Amino acid sequence: QVQLVESGGGSVQAGGSLRLSCVASMNDRCMAWFRQAPGKEREGLAKINTGGDAVGYADSVKGRFTISRDNGKNTLYLQMNSLKSEDTAMYYCAAQMVSYCSGSGVRRTAFVYWGQGTQVTVSS
Repeated sequence: QVQLVESGGGSVQAGGSLRLSCVASMNDRCMAWFRQAPGKEREGLAKINTGGDAVGYADSVKGRFTISRDNGKNTLYLQMNSLKSEDTAMYYCAAQMVSYCSGSGVRRTAFVYWGQGTQVTVSS
């Protein structure tokens, strides 16, 4: 059973930055960040292979968010810069059952393991 624990969320003003972390019980899976705002569907933001190659940034965060991982620490990161009020959501990390992220999109159905989420609130 893969366990994922997110942290690093909080409240920040528009234009600010936050870095989310996700400590995992393994370091050999394709992993991703998702977010879900109230009343909206869960949105895939970016995914990353075991080797550290990021794949498939959503247009809504491209150029502002960066996904990375430190396999030695079993930790996934999401650096979020130039935050906007529309970035307010619960953020989740997720993992697949394989090490390579296939395809270009970040599809919810491809991810089996999920963390409990961390809240990010951006005030304008």
